[in-house]
Amino acid sequence: MTFKESIDNDRLPGHVAIIMDGNGRWAKKQGKPRTYGHIRGVDTVRKIVAAAARMDIKYLTLYVFSKENWNRPEKEVNALMRLIIKNVKRESRNFKENGIRLLVIGNLDGLPSSVFKELHQEIKRTEKNNKLTLVLAINYSSRQEIVNAARQIAVKTQNKEIVIEDINERLFSSYLSPHQIPDPELVIRTSGENRISNFLLWQIAYSELLFVEKNWPEFTPEDFCEAIANYQNRRLKSNMPNIQE
Repeated sequence: MTFKESIDNDRLPGHVAIIMDGNGRWAKKQGKPRTYGHIRGVDTVRKIVAAAARMDIKYLTLYVFSKENWNRPEKEVNALMRLIIKNVKRESRNFKENGIRLLVIGNLDGLPSSVFKELHQEIKRTEKNNKLTLVLAINYSSRQEIVNAARQIAVKTQNKEIVIEDINERLFSSYLSPHQIPDPELVIRTSGENRISNFLLWQIAYSELLFVEKNWPEFTPEDFCEAIANYQNRRLKSNMPNIQE
């Protein structure tokens, strides 16, 4: 029996988040430049998005580019930006045909104008799609997101738009992005690194965490199914419902 066959379709996580790590390390093992790893990583993204859509998972968040990634060599950063533009354009038809809605979190104003424009156009084009919401974290920092939320609440409190007694977890969450979707129930990180790397720190407070040894270009749809099966086994053993239930 494959992992896909072992999955209980009535107990799927509604939201899966993935830290796609190991592109550069994988490329180095192949004797290739890091950019080659990112190109192959895009192929994995396409396969995993398709697998999530087939399984009827409603939300998939991918950690594409962190705020800290700007510290990488300029050549690598420029290649990543070109890959984002190229593949958002390339997947536009697929998004439409398969009901995939695109959202982006992070500081988009800090992106090159060409990337900013293409992302916003695709967000607009897919806004009515409702099968799978694909969230890309680009130029993203969870700590900065939390600081920005605190600042906004502080300003509104100072302006008497918010009463201090009304500040609670629900209100704070509404200032994070994207606040209209549920928190992830499962977080997967590839490459064997066992850390969160400033990713959705508030939102994953109760998520199941799974660290996979494979680098991202090696991660397959069957590996994704194995992760889902692992999540379901954990929930059954602990007798815990899905977060949104």
